[in-house]
Amino acid sequence: MPVPLRLGAPGDPAAGIAQWVRADPIRRLVARFGGTWPDGDLTEVLRFLDEFSARHWDFRDGRERPDAREPNLDPATAELVLASAAALGLVRPVAPARPAYAHLVVLGGLAHACVRRVGYAAHLLRTGLRVTGEVAVLGSFRPLADWERRTLAHAGLPADETEVDVLDSAVRRIFRVTAPAQQDGLEAGHPHHSWSSRTYRPAGLPPVRVLAAPSSEPDRRRAHTADTQRFWAGHVQLAPGDDVLMVTAPIYVPFQHCDALRTLAVPYGCDIDTVGVDPTLADLAVLPEQTLTPGRYLQEIRSAIRAMRALHAGLDPR
Repeated sequence: MPVPLRLGAPGDPAAGIAQWVRADPIRRLVARFGGTWPDGDLTEVLRFLDEFSARHWDFRDGRERPDAREPNLDPATAELVLASAAALGLVRPVAPARPAYAHLVVLGGLAHACVRRVGYAAHLLRTGLRVTGEVAVLGSFRPLADWERRTLAHAGLPADETEVDVLDSAVRRIFRVTAPAQQDGLEAGHPHHSWSSRTYRPAGLPPVRVLAAPSSEPDRRRAHTADTQRFWAGHVQLAPGDDVLMVTAPIYVPFQHCDALRTLAVPYGCDIDTVGVDPTLADLAVLPEQTLTPGRYLQEIRSAIRAMRALHAGLDPR
């Protein structure tokens, strides 16, 4: 059975974090890679796991996820990694916990993931999920890599230039809309300073907003997920008690769930559920999910650890 990611009510997720990071799958991975489990409280365990995973499970070396190297693991270690990832909730999709939400948020990513996540959101809505507010499709002005554009073209989809363009094209095609009912934004001459918002009104469904935010550190980097989530929360006037469903890929659920708790649940008092796209759905087959390797799973276990450490630090600064 998967380790449950029960992070509690907004403002009190420490018990869920402790359960996840102290679970047997994490302990077995640490032992397999030569580590000794630390003494100390949750803060110390998170510090240890962050530093340990930086040495043993970080294959990006500062690069984007698709450019991470794949480690050369022996078969027994690779099998342990895959089993641990499944137990920790990074493999199998889980259905939404509630029949209705105030908002449904689709997180952007690589081009194929953008299309699949928009498709899954539409599937949820068309099979009965109720949303009383809006569907928010959150992306960035990240330029697509050449291989992403080739992947889109091979599937017969527009070879767009940026992540938010892919999301916008997917919304138009999947929700059967042609033009936004409202649009706003700022073209500041540089994507780190610019933003855009386009709201569509598909027949019989809640409004769908496609949003790209400016960076909170424009001199250093492009906008990341937390920037976009905060920017959206301000636009939609997120309120205490709002139920928000986040859609991502299963491999990113623990990491992005904790990030959403830190950036949305804690400051705004809303409730967050996070689900991964169900890869078995036939209507998502236009762009199949890429093969996920043991190295990818180790990398995202590390991402989850770092997100939990950041969340815990915000709740218990010391």
